[in-house]
Amino acid sequence: RVFRRFGLSGKSFIPMLISSGCGVPGVLATKTIENEKDRRMTAMLTTMIPCGAKQPIIALVMGVLIGGSDGWWVAPMFYFLGVAAIIVSGIMLKKTKAFAGEPTPFVMELPDYHFPSLKSWWLHIWERVSAYIKKAGTIIFAASVVVWFLSNFGFTDAGFGFLVDGNVEQSLLKTIADCVSWIFAPLGADNWMATAASINALVAKENLVSTFGVLFGLGDATENSLSMWGGFASMFTDASGIMHAGAMCAFVAFNMLDAPCFAAMGTIRRQMDDPKWFWGAIAYQCGFGWVVGMIINQLWELFVLGNFGVWTVVAFVALAAILFQLFRPAPKFEGKDEHILDSLAEAEK
Repeated sequence: RVFRRFGLSGKSFIPMLISSGCGVPGVLATKTIENEKDRRMTAMLTTMIPCGAKQPIIALVMGVLIGGSDGWWVAPMFYFLGVAAIIVSGIMLKKTKAFAGEPTPFVMELPDYHFPSLKSWWLHIWERVSAYIKKAGTIIFAASVVVWFLSNFGFTDAGFGFLVDGNVEQSLLKTIADCVSWIFAPLGADNWMATAASINALVAKENLVSTFGVLFGLGDATENSLSMWGGFASMFTDASGIMHAGAMCAFVAFNMLDAPCFAAMGTIRRQMDDPKWFWGAIAYQCGFGWVVGMIINQLWELFVLGNFGVWTVVAFVALAAILFQLFRPAPKFEGKDEHILDSLAEAEK
């Protein structure tokens, strides 16, 4: 009943709950939604819930902003951001022609619940643990190797080769990231390291942290967290030593809300069963995440640092557009189904 107020089906609750662990089974759980529009909307929005792969990113920014046990509020803030993004997106999308219509009433036949046996319990645990081991040993490991290669090879005065002095400013990774770093400039994260990490996070969200680990050249376990937090903070610190917390939160918000990992994107593609719907979902996720990050950074720049520019105006325009779409009356779209219903009604009369 609560979900229907936000334009979502009541059956959307289970996929979103499951997605807090992993987006892949969460998207697969949308199969239980009979209405095609509700199913596609749920598959598009459910991965905005922070999953287990995004927790290292939250821990990274929490250590920088707070650096201790007093930062308990950071993780709930980003979880509530994901919930708020789903609610806002659900209301806005329901007022578009593609998703217009009443959500399907929530009717579910509950099975008999029994206490699980020790064998089934162990099989479920092993299934999830083994899946993560395979993911860590293949996708994440391969991505880390690629990042290491790109950050340690580049063009120097002697030609292309291994950067003996470890100067990442001459690396292939910096060259590639510089080509697209302008996209993240309104978010305050236009440095090439942040760009490279965001691109690599599309493969697997854990790769954002592992990318920084490779770039910062982490040492032993004691120094890892310090150098990781210190290196991450340095990307959002200007020459005068002021750390831009707004830009940092905007960067993390974008990576929380944008397209999920390759595995989840592949699952979304199968559930959409249409390339246009799939690319539309990915475009909306990335676009919405970028807009939210831009608004966060630009509002911080204006109200905290006192900076005003073109992107500040763009942020207010985007915020106004979101508020307008949220509070405007739902338009009535007359489509094929409505024509059929109207014809049947006229025939009955």
